[in-house]
Amino acid sequence: MVLNKQHTLTRRERQIMDILIARGRASASEIQSAMADAPSYSAVRATLRIMEDKGHIRHEQQGASYFYLPKVAPERAKRSALRHILNTFFNGSPEQVMAALLDGKPSAEELDRIAAMIERARSQGR
Repeated sequence: MVLNKQHTLTRRERQIMDILIARGRASASEIQSAMADAPSYSAVRATLRIMEDKGHIRHEQQGASYFYLPKVAPERAKRSALRHILNTFFNGSPEQVMAALLDGKPSAEELDRIAAMIERARSQGR
């Protein structure tokens, strides 16, 4: 699926989205504190405004403070992040992802669950 510019996230936006998904909600200063190699507070606020304009996040006002929340459901965000990793690092190949994961020495139980998922996908015609 090809996403237009409105739906894609820059590296900084993805970093902010990861923080929001992990925390559920956060203020601009909390987001800045959680960022590695954080930009200025003003840059974080500007990025949050852009993300809100794109429809990725929303804010709630609590007193004088704004708290930002992801508009994307966590499951959808996981799929989007995985799709990004798949395309960026594995040339879009699920086989290459599995090969990399299997190098991590999964347990016998994990292998059994993976095999069951593959069998379900086959039986469903995927």
